[in-house]
Amino acid sequence: MNDFAHPYAGDPVFDLHRGGKMQVALSVPLTGTAELSMAYTPGVARVCSAIAEDPSLAQRYTWVPNTVAVVTDGTAVLGLGDIGPSAAMPVMEGKAVLFKQFGGVDGIPICLDTTDVDEIVETVVRMAPSFGGINLEDISAPRCFEIEDRLKERLDIPVFHDDQHGTAVVTLAALRNALRLTGRTVESTRVVISGAGAAGVAIAKILVEAGVKDVCVTDRKGVVSSDRADLTPVKRALAELTADRHGRSGTLEEALVGADVYIGVSGGTVPEEAVATMAVDSIVFAMANPDPEVHPDVARRYARVVATGRSDFPNQINNVLAFPGIFRGAFDARATAITEGMKLAAAEALAGLVGDELAEDMVIPSPFDPRVGPAVAAAVAEAAREDGVARA
Repeated sequence: MNDFAHPYAGDPVFDLHRGGKMQVALSVPLTGTAELSMAYTPGVARVCSAIAEDPSLAQRYTWVPNTVAVVTDGTAVLGLGDIGPSAAMPVMEGKAVLFKQFGGVDGIPICLDTTDVDEIVETVVRMAPSFGGINLEDISAPRCFEIEDRLKERLDIPVFHDDQHGTAVVTLAALRNALRLTGRTVESTRVVISGAGAAGVAIAKILVEAGVKDVCVTDRKGVVSSDRADLTPVKRALAELTADRHGRSGTLEEALVGADVYIGVSGGTVPEEAVATMAVDSIVFAMANPDPEVHPDVARRYARVVATGRSDFPNQINNVLAFPGIFRGAFDARATAITEGMKLAAAEALAGLVGDELAEDMVIPSPFDPRVGPAVAAAVAEAAREDGVARA
């Protein structure tokens, strides 16, 4: 079928994706026999032999230390859900080009044709010598938690599930500035999170780590608390970390009464009447895409600061603000892992870039702010050294 007969020909989105969004490019000249003999045989054998004698030399003489595997099984892609590995490839390519554009990191998209936890873990472990880090992407909960934990145990390179931790880092950065704008302290703020999947769990954890004392998380059945008999092990641990500390239970609407902050990562809908019951000068981060849990126009009737996951409204909570710089910093420090301290440092660096520009429509910098990647990378690398996981 020629291009003109194709049903998507002429659509600018499809035209941009034609042939994919990335390619392999040379980083060295290869124009004659001299270069060929060094880049391949016989010269390459000397480099291989040296690495065989001292494996650490791979960090200097291969692309490994600057390359991340972007790994998915296609089970939780964007707002599309379980669409399988082939359909997930355009998103993984997109992630890889963002790594390159905003962090100078080479990303390789890998879509696995299995949803079995053991098979995914074993496959990634066997591929790991080819990469300096692993970025897990769009893997459904609760399997994503086990996969990440098991890979962290078995690998001595950074393993990062961006749907969890990238979202959490950017959310914390934006929240720090929103709290500053509304005159709140971290310790006295009450937060309600809707969505107990990968992002919701990670956001709750990082907020508690950052000093927020009153957090509760809700799912379709209401507040995730230990008085419920239907909790998975992940949700039971979440309940103990959050709602149980203040005895909170009931519905989302009940939890929102008097709350300072609402963070939505659920894809559901919050009634306007419930938003109206929140505290004065409240903060609403409705981050579901493409349809926020609370439309910004509605949220602004009651909230002082409103953020979404969309680029056509102010204050976009966008993971691209975090993951390229986090991996850049981890690679620069030759970190063996990405610690909680490194995530908190990334959030602090992001928040600090807003500075005197802080306003209701400016609590987080733009992804195109050239300071973002370097600032996050520097903070993450320093935190890696402080946390004792740096090798450089």
